Amino acid sequence: MSFQVALTGLSAASTDLAVTANNIANSNTTGFKESRTTFADVYAVSYQGISATTPGSGVRVAGVQQQFSQGSIDYTNNNLDLAISGDGFFIVSQGGSPEYTRAGSFAVDRDGYVVAPTDGARLQVYPPISGSESFNTGGLADLRLEAGAGAPQASSIIQLGANFKADATPPPVATFDPADPESYNNAVSTTVYDSLGTARTATLYVVKDSATPNTWSSYLYVDGTAVGAAQPVTFNANGSLATPAGGSAAYGAFTPTNGADPLNLTVDFSGTTQYGGSFSTNRLTQDGYASGELSGIDIDSSGVVQARYSNGRSIPLGKIALADFPNPEGLQKQGDTRWTETFASGAPLRGEAGTSSLGLIQSGALEASNVDLTAELVQMIISQRGFQANAQMISTMDEITQTVINIR
Repeated sequence: MSFQVALTGLSAASTDLAVTANNIANSNTTGFKESRTTFADVYAVSYQGISATTPGSGVRVAGVQQQFSQGSIDYTNNNLDLAISGDGFFIVSQGGSPEYTRAGSFAVDRDGYVVAPTDGARLQVYPPISGSESFNTGGLADLRLEAGAGAPQASSIIQLGANFKADATPPPVATFDPADPESYNNAVSTTVYDSLGTARTATLYVVKDSATPNTWSSYLYVDGTAVGAAQPVTFNANGSLATPAGGSAAYGAFTPTNGADPLNLTVDFSGTTQYGGSFSTNRLTQDGYASGELSGIDIDSSGVVQARYSNGRSIPLGKIALADFPNPEGLQKQGDTRWTETFASGAPLRGEAGTSSLGLIQSGALEASNVDLTAELVQMIISQRGFQANAQMISTMDEITQTVINIR
């Protein structure tokens, strides 16, 4: 009987050594969580229960529990390296089956998907809702980086912020001619874009009316071609804008010769005034842009993934989804620092970073293993002593047994 008791001790100590060895081996594994061996005593139970004189039948390994304490954050130069500061797991999908991980060392595959480098499992995000700045938190999608050219957008509104000189004199040449500087007071130019992303120069000319006070005429030209008819711009006696009504004047359509759609431009004069002093421009913007190539990725602490393009645009590609569990220690280990849901873990609680109990996401960083090497080496010594003690017990029982055999 004592041989069997000591044998259980040897087996338990051997398992503890194996767990410790695995912890030490993975001390540099990104997102790894150390394990701890738990033991339980063994007693032979009769119909009436355990006898008060039963010495016990040894020990057994009750479980190997993973410890989900936070690992240290190591900063890198890769925006696709992600770390979670707090609770939660990244969700990755391999063939539609979700798995959960704290290892955020992601890369891009040949098709543009953001994947785990070990097996190509795709990172899951909440997809953006078209036409808004929100995300569909009711479903998950693979995060994909579109490496192609970003679509251009045709210009439609030019916003002008300027001060028209109140005491300006009408130009000496009465008939407006954009080629004759003597026929207008001032001109401002900006770049606009057609539906194919071709850059064009839009120039706005303003002419002080000689007959009516506080009244100006404005002419819009694109690439030297007049767009629509002249539009009046008038001011109140206090210098504020009176017309156009609502501040915007529509000039009509400019038809490009490259096959692009007609360019319909409106100038917003709501930021203009007429005060004393010189003509000055403090704002001249428009809402169009050319096509652009993907130049980089930005991921904020809430998990929003923004694609930056060479035309200055940023487009949201999704919001990284996180998951937590009522009992993370009940998760099933899958290798590659991944886990899957079990009955013991409970159903995953999906959400956004920084909400509920979920932590924040740090881009350009990785969570290191939470293994404490000093503690593991001490545990190794303890397990080794336990193994040696049980081995000595077997040796002692062997001597006792030999003594009994030698009795004559």
